[in-house]
Amino acid sequence: MSTEPVPILMYHSVARAPNEATHGLSVSPDTFARQMDVLGERGFTPLTASQLAAVWRSSKQTLPARPVLITFDDGYEGVHRHALPVLARHGFVSTLFVSTGWLRGEYDTGGGLDRMLDWDQVRELAAAGAEIGGHSHTHPELDQLPEDRLWFELRRCRDIVADQLGTRPASFAYPYGYSSRRVRERVRETGYTQALAVGNGLARRGQGPYALRRVTVRRSTGAEEFERLVAGGSIGRDFARDRALTKGYAMVRRARQIRRKAIRTRV
Repeated sequence: MSTEPVPILMYHSVARAPNEATHGLSVSPDTFARQMDVLGERGFTPLTASQLAAVWRSSKQTLPARPVLITFDDGYEGVHRHALPVLARHGFVSTLFVSTGWLRGEYDTGGGLDRMLDWDQVRELAAAGAEIGGHSHTHPELDQLPEDRLWFELRRCRDIVADQLGTRPASFAYPYGYSSRRVRERVRETGYTQALAVGNGLARRGQGPYALRRVTVRRSTGAEEFERLVAGGSIGRDFARDRALTKGYAMVRRARQIRRKAIRTRV
């Protein structure tokens, strides 16, 4: 049984001139190409989210040498324009988590932060080896939603992807990385068989299929830091500030949840 930790890389925008809203979580096309070269030179084998989960569910399958996951959140157009040719050149698979209400087309709610993919581009990515997963419909903080709105976000995303691609998505990524026991249960009940958070740590089988951690790749990620990330070294140090901020904000968000529950009870 394969139990070794796996780096899951979380990308967002791949763009030469990202706008202010996406700049920090973007990478340039040249940087992305160099990072994929590193994976190839170091002998990494990219997997999709479903492939990793299938191995970890099995008592017979084993992971390939140096497994890694390449994931993209939201659905920015640069994933097709800039990342796809690089991935194709290396023969790498990836996982794209789409917020269906942000993509260009008939379901567009206007919430996309920059130029987004359209559904023809999503289908081309899928045909080239990208697993298409869900990322909610309008990208809210799912753990802050009432039950009816949470169900809407999960089911609407699932149904649109199924309608556009002909198959239901199996993998999910929590917007902003936020979840709760209730959210994870609803994701499972919607039919997703695995889900990814953030956490900025290596993914491990013991985290369970609905709380797999990822590491953030951003504009400021230098070459040496990237090599440390995929090797699993110094992640705690590199993301110490992120984790401190996350813990602080988690306390604030928990207080908001308790306050909302109290208000609903009084009503």
